[in-house]
Amino acid sequence: MKITGIDTLLAFGGRQTWVFVRVETDAGLTGVGEASVEGKERAVCAAVDDLARQITGRDPTRIEQNWQIMYRHGFWRGGIVLLSALSGIEQALWDITGKELGVPVYRLLGGAARDRVQLYTHCGGRTAEELAANGAALVERGWQALKIGSLGFEAFATESRCIQAVAERVQALREAVGPDVLIGMDCHGRHTPGQAIRLMRALVPYDLAFMEEPVPPDNVQALMRVAHAETGVPLATGERLFTKWGYRELLEAQYVDIIQPDVCHCGGLLESRKIAAMAETYHVQVAPHNPNGPVATAASLHLSACLPNFRILEYAENQPWRDQVLVEPLEIVDGYVALPTTPGLGVELNLEAIAGMPYQARDYPGAFWPDGGVADV
Repeated sequence: MKITGIDTLLAFGGRQTWVFVRVETDAGLTGVGEASVEGKERAVCAAVDDLARQITGRDPTRIEQNWQIMYRHGFWRGGIVLLSALSGIEQALWDITGKELGVPVYRLLGGAARDRVQLYTHCGGRTAEELAANGAALVERGWQALKIGSLGFEAFATESRCIQAVAERVQALREAVGPDVLIGMDCHGRHTPGQAIRLMRALVPYDLAFMEEPVPPDNVQALMRVAHAETGVPLATGERLFTKWGYRELLEAQYVDIIQPDVCHCGGLLESRKIAAMAETYHVQVAPHNPNGPVATAASLHLSACLPNFRILEYAENQPWRDQVLVEPLEIVDGYVALPTTPGLGVELNLEAIAGMPYQARDYPGAFWPDGGVADV
């Protein structure tokens, strides 16, 4: 069996435009993957075209060798665009291999380590009261784990006012959902170490499951101060780290309790599996980052199924057209998903629906400090 072509499909899913990768073979098998990156979709498509030249004509089931060719033979390595393109192709190769052998992909990655996979979803609200009401509604529908966002310090007159506002929101949510629902918070890397420490200490009474990206990812050492503060709030990061090499320093320093590799960005399924194995030796759990589309969710489910140190999987419920692009939508029961049973990744794209969901440019809104200085988003 040989690879005969690799192409991409763009589909606007409401929050972002998804990038789907399709790998065709001369055996009639087609594999699908996802390489979605907010605001960089067309750049990723171009990178997929470049990488396709390196492995077209090769055996798609030689996944490790194909990965090494795409990673090493281009000379220029890494970065969100190149590695997302590589990750999408790699997922599609696993899809083909599973289909050829007639088994779900997780059975090729070591087999099931659990019976089902727990998800968390996002919860938002403009006010503390609205956040609490939205959280209560999600719990009423069966969700047992939620993630909310922090607030940007640039929007407040003082740091103390920002911390107070965040604490009020988390308190309201905790009171609304009760003590047993997991609550995580995503800071998007917008805080300095000092700000993050002050914020985490204020949130200790509300039993956060984790604090995600409390500081920017550019300097792993910035996490040192946060970790050494020992607030008792579990630390999580990793969505903007790539490959096993990108995680090495983070894990060796033992700064975090949870890592969050993204199968769309970090190098794909096998690379995520290797990163998780590294984390296991440091007793670090894995909560895969997955605010992406339905193919990335399918790939992440297979990864989560086989990890002994799996914690929980992200699922962005607020993407209204997610189910439309799949022939058979994902079934979620009380915040859990059963392990896939069909060969490959177990997803089939609805090409007719995708044709009616054309690319739309969508970027993060800008953020500025009161003096006009640029803030992180």
